[in-house]
Amino acid sequence: MIKHIAKSVLASVLVCVSANVSAADTFPSKPVRIVVPAAPGGALDLTTRLVAQKMQEKLGQPVVVENRPGGDTLIATRMVKGAQADGYTLLSSANGITLMPQLKANPGYDPVKDFTGIGFMTRSPLLIEVGSGQSDRTLADFMNRVKSSPDKLSYGHAGFGTPPHIAAAAFLHSAKLQMLSIPYKGNGAALPDIIGNRVEMIVDGYISSISYIKSGMLRPLAVTSESRMAALPDVPTLKESGVNYTYTLWLGLLAPSGTPPAVVQRLSDALRYATESKELSERFRAEGSDPSFVTPAAFNSYFKEEAKDMVQLAKDLNLPKD
Repeated sequence: MIKHIAKSVLASVLVCVSANVSAADTFPSKPVRIVVPAAPGGALDLTTRLVAQKMQEKLGQPVVVENRPGGDTLIATRMVKGAQADGYTLLSSANGITLMPQLKANPGYDPVKDFTGIGFMTRSPLLIEVGSGQSDRTLADFMNRVKSSPDKLSYGHAGFGTPPHIAAAAFLHSAKLQMLSIPYKGNGAALPDIIGNRVEMIVDGYISSISYIKSGMLRPLAVTSESRMAALPDVPTLKESGVNYTYTLWLGLLAPSGTPPAVVQRLSDALRYATESKELSERFRAEGSDPSFVTPAAFNSYFKEEAKDMVQLAKDLNLPKD
């Protein structure tokens, strides 16, 4: 009886090993599709297309980017969740995927149970910015002005639940500041009102702000990272300015849960090849982003911790569900 059980266990192990080896040997044998839950032209779409182009060099098959905007990213997320877990359909995503279940009564997915991570494409801090016509020269100046007029000044953002909105709301919560929230259809739509001093503050990315900073239209008061940005060495961190808060915007790739480990590893190798290429590495770093490679295991660990953090953050910020 014991010998029979031992043989059965050994046979099962050999089948699993054989399946993984086979998956690694044959994948990919057809084009890989990356679904982007946003319209063409934004940071997520552009980054995904650059990475996909390099990944296909390593994979030896086309890597096709498909935009599926709408439903506050839920259309694309649910679509990839329901796809076959074979590595041929991936999701390009940002931090919002871990927060959305806290904002929707029926999100239709669990970020931890329904997805497995391939890795980060880029990670980058955000900037606390005001229009150059504002009187604030430092973050302390700005915070003092807000404290003297609670709920009188406003901040613009890319829409409820988006990373710029959450980063701004969490910063204000950490600093015990009260401002009016003004949503727009993307940060790009908000910037003219910041520059025109009709709205007092925005939290934005380096890549979309740098031309306005260089022209003197925007003034960065702080950066949300642990350390200062090499591209803006004179801009202090929030912690240096007395606010115990950091925020990192990440863009990454995920696959449906159950995708074979060997396939995940193959995709991870291709992602590493893309982000470590001289062309993309130099470009991303020049744009203020960090394309440093992490393993799928490290990405999943980060992803799970962030999902837990978002539960608490939603409570702290009193975010309503719709």
